[in-house]
Amino acid sequence: MGFFDNLRKQAASQFVEILEWLDDSSDSLVHRLPVYDQQIKMGAKLIVRENQQALFINEGRAADLFRPGTHTVSTRNVPVLAALKGWKYGFRSPFKAEVYFFNTRLFPDLKWGTSQPVMMRDAEFGMIRLRAHGTFALRVADAKKLFSEIVGTRGLTTTEEITGQLRSIIVTRFSDTVAESKIPALDLAAHLDELSELGAKAIGPQAASFGLELSRFFVESLSLPEEVQGAIDQRTRLGVMGDRIPQFARMQAAEAITIAAGASGGAAGAGVGLGAGMAIGQTMAGAMPPLMEPAGPSPVAPPRWTINIEGRNFGPYSEQALGEMIRTGQADPATLAWRPGASAWAPLSSYDELKVWMPEAPPARPEVPEK
Repeated sequence: MGFFDNLRKQAASQFVEILEWLDDSSDSLVHRLPVYDQQIKMGAKLIVRENQQALFINEGRAADLFRPGTHTVSTRNVPVLAALKGWKYGFRSPFKAEVYFFNTRLFPDLKWGTSQPVMMRDAEFGMIRLRAHGTFALRVADAKKLFSEIVGTRGLTTTEEITGQLRSIIVTRFSDTVAESKIPALDLAAHLDELSELGAKAIGPQAASFGLELSRFFVESLSLPEEVQGAIDQRTRLGVMGDRIPQFARMQAAEAITIAAGASGGAAGAGVGLGAGMAIGQTMAGAMPPLMEPAGPSPVAPPRWTINIEGRNFGPYSEQALGEMIRTGQADPATLAWRPGASAWAPLSSYDELKVWMPEAPPARPEVPEK
């Protein structure tokens, strides 16, 4: 009898009598019960806890779905499986089937984001690249549909695989939503709530087609390329300055002359600085609106002075501008200059009308009487 008792015990051990899933991780969306080659005993207990659903799978096809509660597996409560197996009423033979448990609780604070910048067309900046990040929440709404669309057909069972599939859809739909919203790039950050609502409407039906319910969808941050952000910052600075833009342009031109002259050094540096100053001045003059000129003749003499530095001519400059350059050290008194009416090139110090701008020579060294 001992031999037959052991044989019966071994045969009984091949039958699964309790089907349940204890979710220790609390973050698993789908779990396949590891039945393997074991057979499920007809009359076995199926325990489905709160926030769970159990789905019997026969040869890759979804059969019977069980909701929370304790169920006794029989041909009466597995009618689809009974029909697929061809059982007659009351047949109690063990059977093989896969059992998938689905966690139907809400999964909040799932992350989504654009791994690569998405392209959008903006009326002001043209084609720009945009990055976006946010969170979403979902739950299993239809276990059979989720199995037939994702779990069974694509072989995705882990939570990361399933949510990863949904993230790719979110990025695609969100890109279309931003483009269709026609919100200017400068105003996107102020319309995060509106974009979140539009995104939920666009992504919700797609999630429902997979048997998932998109409970929440939020856009938390939007980032523009560095060059676009730089243009926005520049525009902000100009907006803050307001009517002080012309004075700012003059200041920038003067600083550029000084920096360029100091960077190279000597007379050559002065030439570079003068050339940079002229280019910047012309550029800023073309970009800024003309200043109102006072009525009557201008008190500033017309430019007529040309200077030569290392074989290169610069100018013409007005007498006041040239005198200011002498006073600030940007032009040397020994620099050759010419003006209409002059017989030849001569040092700046030789022109009487410019002497008022020349630096004062130190007094003569006093003689010390010999002892």
